[in-house]
Amino acid sequence: MARFKVGVQLYQQHTTIRDLRYAWQKADALGVDSISCWDHFFPLFDDGSESHFEGWSLVTAMAMDTEQAQIGTMVTCNSYRNPDLLADIARTVDHLSNGRVFLGIGSGWFAQDYEEYGYEFGTAGSRLKDLEWGLERIKSRLAKLNPKPIGKMPILIGGAGEKVTLRLVAEHADAWNTFGPPEHYAHKSQILDEWCEKVGRDPKSIERTVSVNRRTPIEPDGDDTIEDYLALGAQQIIVGVGHPFDFTTLEYILKMARG
Repeated sequence: MARFKVGVQLYQQHTTIRDLRYAWQKADALGVDSISCWDHFFPLFDDGSESHFEGWSLVTAMAMDTEQAQIGTMVTCNSYRNPDLLADIARTVDHLSNGRVFLGIGSGWFAQDYEEYGYEFGTAGSRLKDLEWGLERIKSRLAKLNPKPIGKMPILIGGAGEKVTLRLVAEHADAWNTFGPPEHYAHKSQILDEWCEKVGRDPKSIERTVSVNRRTPIEPDGDDTIEDYLALGAQQIIVGVGHPFDFTTLEYILKMARG
């Protein structure tokens, strides 16, 4: 089996700052390639009333607590921050991390975040239009900031919309993330290749990542396996882990990745 990258997404719900810090320091010591959290304001897996923490504040703490993994959000909601400000936030955290930030971004989808925090939810189309505008502003601001990011600070776009999102990946992104099952991943990856051809982009220049939720090493969700995604071109497997942050499955996949 070819070597591949392994990331972990830590769900910042039903937990404490102490436990989160322990989790990302442990993940970094294990040698994961990336550590991320999501960019939501409420828990995703209950009625929204349990404990929860904001994403970019956590990534800032990650920058100081870890040493080797890339860090970022999987993914930032474009709607929540002025894009120039987001570029500046990410650049500053990149310096705190000594060049390890990736800028994950998407158009947003969770209505409660918008409604309770006073953002206009709009439509899927309007949010995608805003994302396109935001990506252009982010890249423009990054070119103007002084000092510039220390690292490359790759842009990762999350999503699978065939008409707009995957076009934006082809035009702007260094990496792309979506979910399974394998037949969904294969189809969306093919559409991305087609967009790359249309816009004159080498499809191999975009890192392919996939988010999975593995409760045990032996019994994945559904019938898919890690090998399925690798055979379809995935270069990084991102494992979602919630409190109490049991890394048994993560360690199992790390062993697979290292051969």
